[in-house]
Amino acid sequence: MSREFNVPPVIFPSGGNPNTGPQRRLPTAPFQPPRSSNPSIPFMSFDIGSSPASTSFATPQFGSIGSGSANFDDEPPLLEELGINTKQIWNKTVSILNPFRVKADLHEDADLSGPFLFLMAFGLFQLLAGKLHFGIILGWVTVASLFLYIVFNMLAGRNGNLDLYRCLSLIGYCLLPIVILSAVALFVPQGGLVIFIMMGIFVIWSTRVCTRLLVELASCGDEHRGLIAYACFLIYMLFSLLVVF
Repeated sequence: MSREFNVPPVIFPSGGNPNTGPQRRLPTAPFQPPRSSNPSIPFMSFDIGSSPASTSFATPQFGSIGSGSANFDDEPPLLEELGINTKQIWNKTVSILNPFRVKADLHEDADLSGPFLFLMAFGLFQLLAGKLHFGIILGWVTVASLFLYIVFNMLAGRNGNLDLYRCLSLIGYCLLPIVILSAVALFVPQGGLVIFIMMGIFVIWSTRVCTRLLVELASCGDEHRGLIAYACFLIYMLFSLLVVF
């Protein structure tokens, strides 16, 4: 026995013609940007094969080692660029070491490089003696400079021309005998008569040098020499007490 299957009819959307269906679109060429009119710029042309072999960019030229060293030889030293004149500091230090022939013209240009070295040396010698006085020394120098600045300008009146910067420089440089005292005191017994005699000598040394520099560098100071010397004596006596006690 044979069975018959009912097959539903096939209906084509184009009116019964199976060959007519949705048309397939032909593939189009990919987008190519336009070529640059200037052939000297290869990166504006996206055609890699058409870029020239050599570009128009100049190769950077580097100087030779000899010319670079010559330029460094012409530059000033680092200390001079920082404003530290070692020769001037040395000359000022030598002038302080001779209390009878002090050259005041060397101290017309005030600086703080030499005083800072002396203060650090003073603190180092005190540290070797078992005394930590770095902060005390810096604080006392600042207060002493303000004290001497006020006293001198009050004595000189309106004609006083001593500024605080120069006052701080002079006090720092004239502290050199006290620094020497702190170094010598490391080898002298504390509490004896010798250390007190040495303290008096070095205090008078610092007082004489500082008074002479203040009188010669600042105007209207000669007539008040005794009062200025007394103020300087108090300042350096105070620092000497740090060494003895």
